[in-house]
Amino acid sequence: MGNIKKKRNERIGGLIKILSDQPNKVITLNYFCELFAAAKSTISEDIVIAKSILEDFQLGTIQTITGALGGVKYTPVVNKEKTIEFLQDICNKLGKEDRLIPGGFIYMTDIIYSPNIATKIGEILATQFYHKDINYVLTMETKGIPIALMTGKALGVPLVIVRRDSRVTEGSTVSINYVSGSSNRIQNMSLSRRALPKDSRVLIIDDFMKAGGTAKGMMDLMDEFECKVEGIGVLVATDQPEIKVVDNYVSLLHLREVDIKNKKIHIAPNLNLK
Repeated sequence: MGNIKKKRNERIGGLIKILSDQPNKVITLNYFCELFAAAKSTISEDIVIAKSILEDFQLGTIQTITGALGGVKYTPVVNKEKTIEFLQDICNKLGKEDRLIPGGFIYMTDIIYSPNIATKIGEILATQFYHKDINYVLTMETKGIPIALMTGKALGVPLVIVRRDSRVTEGSTVSINYVSGSSNRIQNMSLSRRALPKDSRVLIIDDFMKAGGTAKGMMDLMDEFECKVEGIGVLVATDQPEIKVVDNYVSLLHLREVDIKNKKIHIAPNLNLK
């Protein structure tokens, strides 16, 4: 495809596709110039048009990075109106009485493991933390992995998975004990020493938070790695207990109450999101 002159609509379509496949990755103008056999001035005009298209349809934005290592990058920002509409749809799904399973739990697996839904959840979570300089997304195995992976993709950073048990395939590990905030039981988590370099800036992502014990454990684990936790994002947080063992977390959904007797689930979107 390189060195073959393309029409403007072809260049713009290709440019948007390439940028959207690699969110938050800076791609140089020279790359597009060579790919489309076009001058920098022409590519710059294409970028302005592509940026306008994306913003008009509220599909994200394209940012120009100046300097010797500059270029352009795509950020899949989700606006608040679309965010609330999407989250309300998830609430409608999760609020059905057939979602209740023994023990008062809510069946969420099909939601979390849907590629389309997980991708949008990741973009919404990423939108809450774009102002942070994140190097890695961190999650606990296993249910949080899909939304954490999609958050990492939207931020353009790798995913690191904390294990409940150390694995020989990961080499030397760091393990800590932590207290589950909901059950007050002592549990274990571990992470390969190779997983994170010192001074990394980390975003913790998980699917569910009750008291925040798991998130607090991951924060303590990051202290062992001498890494800084820049934020915590979860899909669902319960209203009770009101006081969590962690502060400054962002939840997309609030689980108000699970009424087992009447088979009612009261769940609502967080209206204070960006």
